[in-house]
Amino acid sequence: MSTWIKICGTTNLADARLAVSAGADALGFIFASSPRQVNPGGVRSIADQLRGVERIGLFVNEAPDSIEEIFDKAGLSGVQLHGDESPEQIFEIRNRMRSQSARPRIIKTIRFTRGVTGELARFSDANLVDAIVIDTFSPRARGGTGVTFDWGEARQVVSQAAIPIIVAGGLNPENVQQALATLNPWGVDATSGLESAPGKKDVRKVQAFCAAVRSFQRADAMQGAKEQN
Repeated sequence: MSTWIKICGTTNLADARLAVSAGADALGFIFASSPRQVNPGGVRSIADQLRGVERIGLFVNEAPDSIEEIFDKAGLSGVQLHGDESPEQIFEIRNRMRSQSARPRIIKTIRFTRGVTGELARFSDANLVDAIVIDTFSPRARGGTGVTFDWGEARQVVSQAAIPIIVAGGLNPENVQQALATLNPWGVDATSGLESAPGKKDVRKVQAFCAAVRSFQRADAMQGAKEQN
């Protein structure tokens, strides 16, 4: 299966088109407080000019009715909940999203701490979320830190997860293949490691990142075919 690639922190149409042409499956738009924060109208003007790519809105402890409103106005196809949302709140958000889209993608972010196993168990219900992002813990920021977590320590946690896992936190063109080899995640999510400045993507980094993911998959597939023969 092809690794799902999300390029987050998208703020403008040029960067959105760059990510799509490079091979991204999804674009992330941050509606929480951030140097990369966007507004629904701006995202809608981008979304209306794109086809064949998911549009994921990132929220931190946002009220369900506000998420529903932004989802509709921005033309999103999914949401990523990056705060302290409870399973009950996510269930309400999913129900609200169903009125906007037949099958919106709901993603929950948890941060890699000693309690990560418990958090995974808490949210690993396919009726609740479609995937879980594991991101780096920082006491100062919810994401976009540019710092990786301990992939070796996380290997068993990810391999035993009962739901698709997306890896985030400090990913860039130089280290994404190591992350794939170590964790074998369902998806990868990158922001600051692909920028020339906060909110502005670097063309070469975005292209190199997507190419690194796809070339790793091809090499892995070829190795698997050789082993079968």
